[in-house]
Amino acid sequence: MLRDIISNELYTILLVTGLLIVAIAKLVSPKRFDDFIFVLGNSKYLKIYSRDQKFLDKFDALLFGNLIISLSVFIFISYQFLTNGGILSTGLKIKLPLSIAILILIKVLVERLIGSLLEIDKLLDQYLFQKITYKNYLGILLLPINALLLFSFQPSLVIIYLIIILLLIVNIIGLITSFKTHQSLIKSHYFYFILYLCTLEISPYIILYKVFLPNN
Repeated sequence: MLRDIISNELYTILLVTGLLIVAIAKLVSPKRFDDFIFVLGNSKYLKIYSRDQKFLDKFDALLFGNLIISLSVFIFISYQFLTNGGILSTGLKIKLPLSIAILILIKVLVERLIGSLLEIDKLLDQYLFQKITYKNYLGILLLPINALLLFSFQPSLVIIYLIIILLLIVNIIGLITSFKTHQSLIKSHYFYFILYLCTLEISPYIILYKVFLPNN
């Protein structure tokens, strides 16, 4: 029996939109999509498609669109549970996905700029491709997760934490894979790569922690 959720219609529309975007991505590049689905256990996709990456890639752009939608829906669902049915304003529902998209895009552009300034373009381009690939994979994972949260399972704190842990594990696997794949390049540019990690991978999370969890 389906359960009722506040603003379920909007979430259903967003869920269907995400599915349509993924379907279009599969139609645009069926072979690449099949390889992408198994990226978690096979580095074939990363080895083949990192060589042909473009600054504006239609396949990655479509999956990125699904990531923004799916991540926003998960945040909306989690917010409603944590606030006991609290309702988000329409303006916030529009601003949240736009903010997520803009922040990620700005971060990628800044990372490419730093890669150019430090003369590690090749290393950083391949690293960013792998990072974006695994983030887009999270968007695929969130599609069935959101569907289950909307229509099957009653959200709970444990379930939300388990989902977040799952997403973090996938992200960590992506980082480890990137380091293993490019360890020779990283060793030859070790200082610059560590500088990049501290500047754009670690410090933003420290700042967010300080902002949202200030010391009492």
